[in-house]
Amino acid sequence: MFLNSRGAAHSYANVGLETGVLAASPVQLIVMLYEGAELAVRKAIRHIGEGDLAKKSAAISQASAIVLDGLRAALDLKHGGDIALQLDALYDYMNKRLMLAHLNNQTAPLEEVLGLLRELHDAWLQVAPAGRAASASGYQPVAA
Repeated sequence: MFLNSRGAAHSYANVGLETGVLAASPVQLIVMLYEGAELAVRKAIRHIGEGDLAKKSAAISQASAIVLDGLRAALDLKHGGDIALQLDALYDYMNKRLMLAHLNNQTAPLEEVLGLLRELHDAWLQVAPAGRAASASGYQPVAA
């Protein structure tokens, strides 16, 4: 019996991701969310360029879910102070830009969101040394 090599590779990657998530600290999880959102946005940009609207839609939906259901949901607005409120507003803005890119098939709003995600990702890596281990902990998003 022969294995589908693509399916096997996908399953192996999922196991690696699940293991990385289970072993990750809260800071590492945030870093992983940024990496996932960046990957989804890069995919959306590529799919717009290729004219693949179905894949573009899926990638933007994934990026939006990570921003809203991952990053934004992780904020502690009661105890997080001004930084939590500012991040909340920024995540809302990013989501609006993602939706604009989706509706108009534009890459410029996606490039803007990608830049913001990169800046925040880099800041987490600088402020939280434990976050640096997230990229080295086994989870490496596949480049778009």
